[in-house]
Amino acid sequence: MPVIGFLHIASAEAYVHVVAAFRRGLMENDLVEGRNIAVEYRWGEGQLDRMPSLLADLLDHQPSVIVASLQGAQAAKSAGVTIPVVFSSSDDPVRQGFVETLNRPGGNMTGFYLFTAELEGKRLAVLHELVPKARIIAVLIDANHPKADAQLGDVQSAAARLGVQLVVLHANSDHDFEAALPTLIEQKPDALLVCASPFFNSTRDQLVALAARHSIPAAFELREYATAGGLVSYGNSITDVYRQLGVYVGRILKGAKPADLPVIRPTKFELVINLKTAKALGLTVPPDLLIAADEVIE
Repeated sequence: MPVIGFLHIASAEAYVHVVAAFRRGLMENDLVEGRNIAVEYRWGEGQLDRMPSLLADLLDHQPSVIVASLQGAQAAKSAGVTIPVVFSSSDDPVRQGFVETLNRPGGNMTGFYLFTAELEGKRLAVLHELVPKARIIAVLIDANHPKADAQLGDVQSAAARLGVQLVVLHANSDHDFEAALPTLIEQKPDALLVCASPFFNSTRDQLVALAARHSIPAAFELREYATAGGLVSYGNSITDVYRQLGVYVGRILKGAKPADLPVIRPTKFELVINLKTAKALGLTVPPDLLIAADEVIE
């Protein structure tokens, strides 16, 4: 059976539903794991320095194609991997050097450009609409994210327009959360924006619990945060992203070349509001936001 390598920076526990979506995409090409394909999974557990060794381990299994998060694709590019790589990238794949252009990748890589790190200003605006009296907003940024500086710039520009003060916190490990906690408590922010990051997504339950424990309204990237109890999320459907990656892998295994498969870009972003959390925080959700929401959790 053909072997598919699956390399991700996050943890397996946080991505169970994502893997299920990936398998659904494979099934659209009549590919079923364990029946006519095999999949080797490798998870970075949020540790960037593990990616090269995990990639090397995957290559020992002689995969026909590799599915990779941004960090996995970076490792594959650095290692000069020549087999097809299907990526999910939160950074511009052209800027990363993965593809020549989005419409004509031209090499051995293609995939999905998440375009979610560019939405931090929009997320801050939605959060401020939910908490209009907020004057101090804490911003949590993954310092290891390739777009961390751009994310911060986007948030700062939005904060200037909204007239709010930012408290910027950096974290890329569980230890950093504990180190940032005293600052978060001391500053007493009116709200919290958690910027897009695969590492944060892996620790979403911890982040949602942190916000709940200190009664801080918080905005996040993905709907999974809102379903876990976060106040609001705005971003891609990560399950649909990986379903489409599964479809691309199936097409490649049936003969398509990555060079000819355009990089997929999102056409829709989800706004999810947890009304139960809003009520617990004593917030009234504006009617316009409720109407605009793709999903309201009650």
